[in-house]
Amino acid sequence: MISLAVDNQMAKCKHKPRPSEQLFPDSQRDLFEKSYQEKLKEEKNRAVECLGMTFENDQKHRGHFLEKLREKLKDPEFRKIEGFPIGEDENILALSEPPYYTACPNPFIEDFIKQYGKPYDPETDNYRHEPFAADVSEGKNDPIYNAHSYHTKVPHKAIMRYILHYTEPGDVVFDGFCGTGMTGVAAQLCGDKTTVESLGYKVDKDGTICQQETEENGKSVWKPFSKLGERRAILNDLSPAATFIAYNYNTPLDVGRFEREARRILKEVEEEYGWMYDTIHTDGKTKGRINYTVWSDVFVCPECAEEVVFWKAKEPFYS
Repeated sequence: MISLAVDNQMAKCKHKPRPSEQLFPDSQRDLFEKSYQEKLKEEKNRAVECLGMTFENDQKHRGHFLEKLREKLKDPEFRKIEGFPIGEDENILALSEPPYYTACPNPFIEDFIKQYGKPYDPETDNYRHEPFAADVSEGKNDPIYNAHSYHTKVPHKAIMRYILHYTEPGDVVFDGFCGTGMTGVAAQLCGDKTTVESLGYKVDKDGTICQQETEENGKSVWKPFSKLGERRAILNDLSPAATFIAYNYNTPLDVGRFEREARRILKEVEEEYGWMYDTIHTDGKTKGRINYTVWSDVFVCPECAEEVVFWKAKEPFYS
């Protein structure tokens, strides 16, 4: 059983910065390089708040929770939890990003709930929501949905409708069979105005979300039913692969950093395998690059026995 706590303050990518000559191995090193390295340095030294605690920088934040997890892994009773993964401590630690994601039962969930949950008090509780009574139909062609296939995967926009109906911004949502973490994605996107409006709702300037309803007289009106704002999610699944995918679906990404890493990887692949796409032009001298290859049928004329390449034929060929 592996658990993942999703919060809008989740840790950012923690890969160590590469030397500029590795990030930009050719003349493509541009003016963004200096500001990029400065940004990495600033992020490295920036104070980090996590579960009510403040750390001097991200390194100390990570070190603190990794050490806590390391200590917990030495507890024999902890390892007796049903569904505990088979693996060495160092491998579990290497895959984990505590306190929000651990590649084993997450021992920090109680702290997460204490930090963000709302204790139930029957004297003051005024939670009142009618049952959700509407047909939900969402296509499976959204880029987020298609980023990674998985069994019985539910589109995040379908889940958003339920979360918006039953919860308020900042509430904690639990999904005990999270799969690839679409509930976590849905919880976070409840704070995205554009995504919420794509569901057919209207968002007022103060963040009030309204849905269109038909009154008894047949008139359509917009009625408020929720508030714009991220919800926090606890995602749980027996499958280590599922929670790993869910973690990466729900972890903030530095787009600029991703682009630079992608460029570096593509260049390495090109240097190693690019020769397979080189060719010589018809003049026998000029070297070119194959963009695509067209495979064509070749027919033989029954009258003159001449070969006719179907792709090059200017006139339809009939046998």
